[in-house]
Amino acid sequence: MPVIVLLRHGETEWSRIGRHTSTTDLALTARGEEQARAAAPGLTAFDFGLVLSSPRRRAARTAELAGLQAEVEPRLAEWDYGDYEGRRTVDIVAERGSWSLWEDGVPGGETAEQVGDRLDAVLERARPVLDGGKDVCLVAHGHSLRVVAARWLGLRPQDGKYFRLDTATLSQLGREHGRPVLQAWNVPSTMPEALP
Repeated sequence: MPVIVLLRHGETEWSRIGRHTSTTDLALTARGEEQARAAAPGLTAFDFGLVLSSPRRRAARTAELAGLQAEVEPRLAEWDYGDYEGRRTVDIVAERGSWSLWEDGVPGGETAEQVGDRLDAVLERARPVLDGGKDVCLVAHGHSLRVVAARWLGLRPQDGKYFRLDTATLSQLGREHGRPVLQAWNVPSTMPEALP
């Protein structure tokens, strides 16, 4: 059965210290580049009919280093954090008293519903490829890929909060008896043998 493989980009300076990064176009760290290269062996078992990457440099470079020929898909960009771009959750919570990106959103940025809508459109691009018997790979960001997983499973965009996703990890979305399922999640790129 064909699957959707999700590859989160490798480490950046901001991801390393927990700063929200959406529109800021950061490069991968040296470790992030190593992580991306390590993903390549785990991707050779798939027969990709479509490979899409966020337009951000960190995602496109991850795809390149992992040996993928990716088409840029603007709708795969990370959740727009608006006024919270570059800030850490701990600092936002200290200022506000409490805060959840998933439930509270961000001033000047996208709502969960807006992110869900654009990622639903990406999944619509993927479905005919899957139906044609080929795999799909999406190379993007932590929050956007968590929303992809939630929407694939028919959950609200906000339910992406239940899926932790580390840098340079591989995940797999598939079908069982015609129903969407989560086949593998948050597999380190150094352990591709853990994919089904």
